[in-house]
Amino acid sequence: MEEALKQPKQTLIAPGRDIVASYAQELRRNLWSLIEDGVTDVTIDLAGVQMIDSIGLGVLIAAHNSLKKKQGRLAIVHVSKEILGLLKTMRLDRHFDIKE
Repeated sequence: MEEALKQPKQTLIAPGRDIVASYAQELRRNLWSLIEDGVTDVTIDLAGVQMIDSIGLGVLIAAHNSLKKKQGRLAIVHVSKEILGLLKTMRLDRHFDIKE
């Protein structure tokens, strides 16, 4: 179950499950809703996330781009070594604020 802790312009989202195609649309809707509500600082807590597929990566990239247009940022915390390796391979570590 996804948790979201919302403060004025920042939010922490903790999906607690893999970010794959079967979950991506729900995450996308939740992120868009937050961004439309004026949130500009989103942190995604990947504790409990073992895998992100290409659809999930697309959701994160789109959220990053939408936040960037609003002078905001997307941060990712509690990243596993495997997911960090994927993000580095895709060079997304140059765009996202990543904390292991």
